[in-house]
Amino acid sequence: MQDVFTRLTLLRRPRILARAARLGARNYCRRRDLRRILGYGGMPRPAAAVMRLLELEEGMNAARRAGEAGYSIIRHVDVLIALAGEAVYLGARANAKTAAPADRRFAAAAGVPPCP
Repeated sequence: MQDVFTRLTLLRRPRILARAARLGARNYCRRRDLRRILGYGGMPRPAAAVMRLLELEEGMNAARRAGEAGYSIIRHVDVLIALAGEAVYLGARANAKTAAPADRRFAAAAGVPPCP
């Protein structure tokens, strides 16, 4: 079984999808975007969110490769943006020197402005 960071580093997608995800991840807001993508309910922890996003993305990538009519590139890019944003958030939490539970401290440490 691979850990979350290994699965993220082994993820290979077309250059245009990866670039769109990197550009969109700059404006990623966990509270706003993760609920929209994963649906209503409680906010999962970052590692659990990444695992759910990876499952969603694998299904979308399979649909893209098969050329299915129901495939939405917009939805796929949204999931990739959330995946990139959650990976940054997860890395910031893993590298934090303090065990502070407040999200604002991790965002400030990463130099990311707080979400609106």
